[in-house]
Amino acid sequence: MTQSTTSQSRSFTASFTLDKAHYSECYTQSSTLSHDKKTYFKANVLTVFGLIILLATPVNPYAAWFVIALGLLETVSVYYHKPWWVIRQMLSKASHSEVKLTIDEQGILTESFHINNRILWTDVTLVTETELGFLIYFSLGKTAMGKDIASKSYISKSCLSDEATAFIGQKNPTIA
Repeated sequence: MTQSTTSQSRSFTASFTLDKAHYSECYTQSSTLSHDKKTYFKANVLTVFGLIILLATPVNPYAAWFVIALGLLETVSVYYHKPWWVIRQMLSKASHSEVKLTIDEQGILTESFHINNRILWTDVTLVTETELGFLIYFSLGKTAMGKDIASKSYISKSCLSDEATAFIGQKNPTIA
């Protein structure tokens, strides 16, 4: 990770690698998934429905076992959500690439071989400081019905200087 700061134009530059540690930190700091009864509700309903089909109806048992298997697969996918997400990111073409992060008066610019993306400060709706970084909530525009299309992005503090961290704190509309 490299850092440089230009105080005259208030521009901060850092770089980091999209590796397993980075993806894992992104997930743990930004995920809202909790492992409670509500999270497993769909899996439980599928499993119980499959058991009812198997035990109480004359329907072909293969269909019942298929529904039960779907319920069990849903349970496994919820339980192993983080490893599955990290593996999918590691299999992407952007994995192991170097990302240049520039934070300036216009917004936040991320540049790599695969993508160039800018989040403008005018589009930022909320900045939440987490233990290890910042969650940047921003608007991507409006739908045909006039609703905001919201998105979020994570920036790790490990690649930011203290000045860049303070700058993000000054630029955001609301700190939660």
